Amino acid sequence: MTSDVIWVDRLPSTQDMIHDLGADGAPDGTAVVAAEQTAGRGSRGRSWVSARGGLWVSVLCRPATASPPEALSVRVALAVADALERAGAVGVQVKWPNDLICAGRKIGGILSEARWQGERLGWIAIGVGINVANPLPDTLAVEGAALGEFVPGLRPGDLAMPVIAAVRASAGLTSPLDDAERKRFAFRDALAGRPLVAPAAGTADGIEPDGALRIRRTDGRVDLVRVGPAVAVSF
Repeated sequence: MTSDVIWVDRLPSTQDMIHDLGADGAPDGTAVVAAEQTAGRGSRGRSWVSARGGLWVSVLCRPATASPPEALSVRVALAVADALERAGAVGVQVKWPNDLICAGRKIGGILSEARWQGERLGWIAIGVGINVANPLPDTLAVEGAALGEFVPGLRPGDLAMPVIAAVRASAGLTSPLDDAERKRFAFRDALAGRPLVAPAAGTADGIEPDGALRIRRTDGRVDLVRVGPAVAVSF
């Protein structure tokens, strides 16, 4: 694994740059950090406002085999949450499948994108976006938050290397989530016991080893969901 980190002032997307580097043969662990993105994106093709003051980073991963996407997202989210708490944040939660939550508000997210070469996995670009000291759009002012609100004086540069290290350490694991990892998720589960209206109606009931969300219906049956996002009645 390389220790290469590429620092860029402004670019369209760290994810796109990582994909370009992957296609050019860059080694496992290569990372790109941008002070600003002009075309950042989140899951399901949504745009991600990436102004200066936030942490916008992507890491190139070349695991031997592909792991279930939901398990990968959970692993990376847990590792990043640990890194944020070591930097001074308190009570960071994970909202399945890839959101980071603090005090009930979204402070960041994880985006994993695989590229295949025929039937062989070529690489995975793992993007992490964290609101740190950047201004938030009015549309996100209620549900979103910047980590700097909870840890005054925190800067993106304080988090870049710890977050990169967290992604590198967690993304290479391809086995199903073990009991210890699922307990770690349960400790940080922002949806635990909440009534959900999507992607199925019921109550959030943890996750499976492959990262699938368990939704318990009123009749006791459990649906396993692998496509998010999960929408809680009162979240």
